[in-house]
Amino acid sequence: MWKEENNKLKRDFEFTNFIEAFGFMSKVALVAEKMNHHPEWTNTYNKVSIALYTHDEGDSVTSKDEKLASEIDKLYTGGKTIFKG
Repeated sequence: MWKEENNKLKRDFEFTNFIEAFGFMSKVALVAEKMNHHPEWTNTYNKVSIALYTHDEGDSVTSKDEKLASEIDKLYTGGKTIFKG
């Protein structure tokens, strides 16, 4: 589940291994580029953390972020979702 925190939509994902995590990031990158809306993210081995916010709207959460979050959810097909916070 996505959580709004400090004017960002955040979600953490966990995968079986680095290859699965990196593959997921590659899929997200293609969608984000097509939408011209790019995430802030980190990857450590099998974990991917994503934060979404819109720079042009004062670094706040907008419908662009919600739409990208929805598309990212469609790409997440397995693994174990973890949630920090």
